[in-house]
Amino acid sequence: MRFSVNIPNFGDFADPRNVATVAAAAEQAGWDGLFVWDHVLHRGHQGRPFGDPWMLLTAAALATSRIRLGTLLTPVPRYRPQQLARQVATLDRLSDGRLVFAAGLGGPVEDEYRAFGDTTEPRVLAERLDEGLELLERFWSGEPVRHSGRHYEAHDVTLLPATAQRPRPPVWIGGFWPRRAPMRRAARWDGAVPLFESARHGHAPDPAEVRDLVDYVRKHRTAATGRPFDFVLGGATPPVQARAKDVIGPLHDAGATWWDERQVQTDPDLDRLPPVLRRVEAGPPVI
Repeated sequence: MRFSVNIPNFGDFADPRNVATVAAAAEQAGWDGLFVWDHVLHRGHQGRPFGDPWMLLTAAALATSRIRLGTLLTPVPRYRPQQLARQVATLDRLSDGRLVFAAGLGGPVEDEYRAFGDTTEPRVLAERLDEGLELLERFWSGEPVRHSGRHYEAHDVTLLPATAQRPRPPVWIGGFWPRRAPMRRAARWDGAVPLFESARHGHAPDPAEVRDLVDYVRKHRTAATGRPFDFVLGGATPPVQARAKDVIGPLHDAGATWWDERQVQTDPDLDRLPPVLRRVEAGPPVI
C-alpha cells in the first residue's frame, strides 16, 4: 500500500513555497505522494487566497525527486484540453515521470462552472469529461491529432513534447459512490478515487462499501492493458499508529492500494501550514 498527503490549493497552500516545504518534508518522512486540490472558486472557503495547482505542483516537483505528484482532482470540463495537455506534459517532464493525473467533474458546480457563465448540466459535463480525456491521451502521445467531436475539435495538431511516461501518465477517475457511472468510467482507465455519500472528505469509508466498489469496478475492467489499477481512499488517521492501523487495515484488505491522508474539510487547520506539516513530518501510517 502507498501513502500520500493531500492539501488544498488555498490558504497557506496558495503559496508555492509552502507547498514545496510540505513536498520536501513528505519525501523525507517516507510518504509516496503529494496531491493538491484544483479549484478556481469554492465559496465554502471564501476570503482565502487560491493558488494555481499546476504552479503549486511545479514547486513541489523542484523540491523533490521521488514522490508521485498530482491533483485530486482536476475538473477536465472546466479546461480547454489543449491547455491542460500542455500543463500535464510539462509537469510530467519536469518531475521525470512522476505525475499522476486524476480527473472528474469537480465541484461545487455552481462555483466552478455557473459562476463563470458555464453550464452545470451533468450530461453535458460528463460528455466533455469523456471527450476531453480521449483528446488528452492523444495529445500526450506527441502524434498528430485530428478530432471533430460534440464539444472539441483539433485539426491536424501535434503537441510536443509528449509526456515523459509512455504511453501516458496514470489516469485516475473520481466520483461519489454509490453512483455507478463515475466508477464505470474509472474502470476504463488506471484508478478510482471515490468519495462516499456516507463518508465525506476526511472521513474513512466503511470497508463493506469499499468491497462493493472494488468488486463493481473489477467487473467492469474490460481493457486488458496490463497496467496496474489503483483504488485510492483517504481520510484523517488518528495520531496513534496502532489506531491508524485499525482504520486502514480493513480498507487495505478490501482492496485499497493507496491511502491519501486528508484533513476533515470543516477542520479549521485544513489550509494551515504548521499543523499539516507536523502531521507530514510524523510519517505515513504503518499497517
